[in-house]
Amino acid sequence: MVAISAHSSLDKGAAHAAPQLHFDTGDAHDRGGTRACGTGRAGVGQNRHRPLTLLKAHAMNVQTSSRSGGRAARRAARAAALPDNLRPVRPGLTGGQYKPLSDSDVLKIHHASLDALETIGLADAPTSGIAYLTGAGAAMGDDGRIRFPRALVEDAIERANRSVTLMSRDGLHDLDLSGTRVHYGTAGAAVHLVDADGKHYRDSTVQDLHDAARIVDVLDNIHFCQRPMVCRDIPDNLEMDLNSVFACVTGTTKHVGVSFTDPAFVAPAIEMLHMIAGGEDNWRARPFVSNSNCFVVPPMKFATESCLVMEECIRHGMPVLLLSAGMAGATAPSTVAGAIVQAVAECLAGLVYVQAVKPGHPVIFGTWPFGLDLRTGAMTGGSGEQALLTAGCAQMHAFYGLPGGAAAGIADSKPPDMQAGWEQMCSNVMAGLAGCNMIYEAAGMHASLLGFCHESLILGDDIIGQALRCVRGIEVNDETLALDQMAQVCMGGPGHYLGTAATLGRMQSDHCYPTYGNRMSPKEWVEMDKPDLLQTATARKQAILGAPSAARLDPAIDSAIRARFNIHLKG
Repeated sequence: MVAISAHSSLDKGAAHAAPQLHFDTGDAHDRGGTRACGTGRAGVGQNRHRPLTLLKAHAMNVQTSSRSGGRAARRAARAAALPDNLRPVRPGLTGGQYKPLSDSDVLKIHHASLDALETIGLADAPTSGIAYLTGAGAAMGDDGRIRFPRALVEDAIERANRSVTLMSRDGLHDLDLSGTRVHYGTAGAAVHLVDADGKHYRDSTVQDLHDAARIVDVLDNIHFCQRPMVCRDIPDNLEMDLNSVFACVTGTTKHVGVSFTDPAFVAPAIEMLHMIAGGEDNWRARPFVSNSNCFVVPPMKFATESCLVMEECIRHGMPVLLLSAGMAGATAPSTVAGAIVQAVAECLAGLVYVQAVKPGHPVIFGTWPFGLDLRTGAMTGGSGEQALLTAGCAQMHAFYGLPGGAAAGIADSKPPDMQAGWEQMCSNVMAGLAGCNMIYEAAGMHASLLGFCHESLILGDDIIGQALRCVRGIEVNDETLALDQMAQVCMGGPGHYLGTAATLGRMQSDHCYPTYGNRMSPKEWVEMDKPDLLQTATARKQAILGAPSAARLDPAIDSAIRARFNIHLKG
């Protein structure tokens, strides 16, 4: 029988610190700890003294040592993945608790957006787009701007597809975008890869992109992989687009988002995806890649080439992210409310466009307004204003009942340092609490989207785990109010809750434990040779990339694709 002591352990210079409970479990260096935030994948550099391991080991020893199957059985139980319904955080948790806009504010933004579409309209639609839109009921003005009657927009909102699920290649990571279900992932078009200390920026490559997708594949709290970097080592745009698709899809079986620089590039990419899916029918049944489409050039102009790309993607059954990315103070109004109005108006125009091409096609309402540092004119993604922009947009998505996406988790900081941490956490938490369906650029992005860092992506998994725990909120019921526990512990009990059945029964399901975040005491930290967060992340990266990719293609399919296309990624 292993004993528990509850005595004070005060380090020198910390005489007023709170007492700490110490456990003698007999296996304090247990290597079988599991990620309580995720699915139980073992991680490199994990803290072997984690509370999960110690507390559960103690309690199992105290309560059941004489009746259980022994220490090996207990270790196996701790290492096993939790069922999805018992995980403390998971994809698709319901947000919406945070509402920066009042109900009247939401209506004001809605009506202002409709006014903008009816009176200002959008310019520069392609010839095909003009035909689609005027055929649906929009009006082409003498000034070349297409204007949208309110009834047309409201009808498009009413008829839009609300039952959108973004498919994964393996069928295990599908994303249900109904209601205010929250998912976090990567995105962006960074042109640099950042090393762990942030001191070196270099051009990003196709290998860097593939490595990012491989890392995403094993991180529980990164739910999808939209391309975060540009392949700067491939100068030809067609080959760059095709290799971006290949690098992402062969790196992860989670849902992938890509973009295309020319409408003619969509067809060969679709041919490749048919080969990967096992034919066109399989692809159309489960399209595991979506198109991230900047269909507008703010303010209030269509991006002609991107609109043609969008039409092509729709024809081939690829879901579309309608992405409006104005910059408040430059290409969008400087006020938070004004920037949201313009983004909503532009995306509503895109929604009408898509409905005119193919009614009910799966669309993500992608309001992505960004902030601007008005002192310098530089973009800023790590500000409180950015967090409010994203949260406000999420609230508008919920108002329309449409699957929506926005940007969060961007760091203006150049390295993954303390500044990056507070910038990433602030907007990620607010976006999740606001119930944004797809939170893009949530991990790994630095230098206001110019740089991407693999180590930061790994650490972002911890950040998002804690953000998701905030999204999950507080459960209040007879069990969680814990009056029975209080009575048992306080009246004749041990005077603490360690080792009780209630504590053990909920310690994994209620609490999200960091994988890389360090909760050691200073004494333990010194004894463990002062582990460094970035070094731990680097070790984890090396372990992931040193193992075969779980998303690699069948050799025959891989060879066929390489024979058909100029694939730059080494086999």
